[in-house]
Amino acid sequence: MKNHNLTVTSIPGPDTIHRYELTNGIRILCLENPNSAAISLVGLISASSRSDPAEKLGLANFTASMLTRGTQTRNFQQLHLALESCGASLNFSTSAHNTWFAGKCLAEDLPLLLDISADCLMHPCFPDEYFERLRAQILSALAIREQDTSDQSSLTLDKLLFPNHPLGNPPDGTPETIKAIERKDLVDFHDKCYGTNEMVLIIAGGIQARKAYEIACGYFEKWSAAKEKMPDLPTGQPLEKSIREHVEIQEKNQMDLLLGCHGPARNSPDFLPAYLGNDILGQFGMLGRIGEAVRIKSGLAYYAGSNLNSWREGGDWEFMAGVNPANAEKAIKLIKQEIARFIDQPVTEEELSDSKSHLGGRLALSLESNAGLANAVLTMEYFELGLDYYQKYAHFLKEISAEQILESSRRYLDVKRLAIVSAGTLQKSK
Repeated sequence: MKNHNLTVTSIPGPDTIHRYELTNGIRILCLENPNSAAISLVGLISASSRSDPAEKLGLANFTASMLTRGTQTRNFQQLHLALESCGASLNFSTSAHNTWFAGKCLAEDLPLLLDISADCLMHPCFPDEYFERLRAQILSALAIREQDTSDQSSLTLDKLLFPNHPLGNPPDGTPETIKAIERKDLVDFHDKCYGTNEMVLIIAGGIQARKAYEIACGYFEKWSAAKEKMPDLPTGQPLEKSIREHVEIQEKNQMDLLLGCHGPARNSPDFLPAYLGNDILGQFGMLGRIGEAVRIKSGLAYYAGSNLNSWREGGDWEFMAGVNPANAEKAIKLIKQEIARFIDQPVTEEELSDSKSHLGGRLALSLESNAGLANAVLTMEYFELGLDYYQKYAHFLKEISAEQILESSRRYLDVKRLAIVSAGTLQKSK
């Protein structure tokens, strides 16, 4: 069994993370891992689905998905052959917050991976052939999504928690909006919204930090800011009362339940107490108190637990279960009872100790790979937590009390102000 006890010196921090800033505003952070022959890179830019027109939802995601379909200097085959010939990988994705990119390669192939990353970001050509192929693939994925109870419950919860808000829109769009998007829309979106705005690039692995920076600088130092700045994401408004909605999907044996409310921002003082509380409530062991009550003791669910999602401007707190449709209302009642108990009295010292150990171990596991290291550095930089955040993490956890968890949780959790969603079969098909 591995020992996951990390010392402060083995956790990325100001002494090991090398931070550079280009004249165009791009921040490059490099972390050396001499025990690895590989490299992981992860980065983001501000282009996102928050600016998607209502009639063309999915535009930002469509654009990002087309970046690896060909550039002005490499066609689709050349691009992917270059990556595959050295065992490298590169992918792009989009949310309402950013366009993300991530890649892996051997240290000796970092110049190629950065070359291709920069080429895709700056010079995509959006070939007609692959544009129509990708549209067909997206439409197929959306058709599958329409029949997925988990996806439909999640989309509906977002809509209820964030009405008339970019976070309430599906970033991959709908069949109607995807059909309305033309190739020119992608070209225009890229021309207006892609650039160095808020760009962060993290490189972690078996290469000297200065060398990695110099390679990256050579490919990105001449890139300019986007012509249009992304609109700010407004803070979502908490619900005034509970809302209940069901999504009927025929011929489903399992129903997915989601209950949710707003949660703290990632850099809020409430975040870490709520995060620790969420572990106790719906993740630790057999998915916490909720898993124990709904799945283990009552046998009402195939799975049950909770998640806390946090961003710069806010977050959401979700409670979920997969159930037989006949048990849906009983499961909802039990989840609400556990939430009410959670904000009625402090967690026990045993729960507190167990979850602190659990989260410390989770951090240790996440830092065993270059990808995990890169993502940890990105989290610290993007959310302005300080590059010593994870070195102080154990201390932060140690200082959190049961009373702090109770106080923080009470600011967000209220069983009378929940969005409650079910997706599956209530009505038998004729």
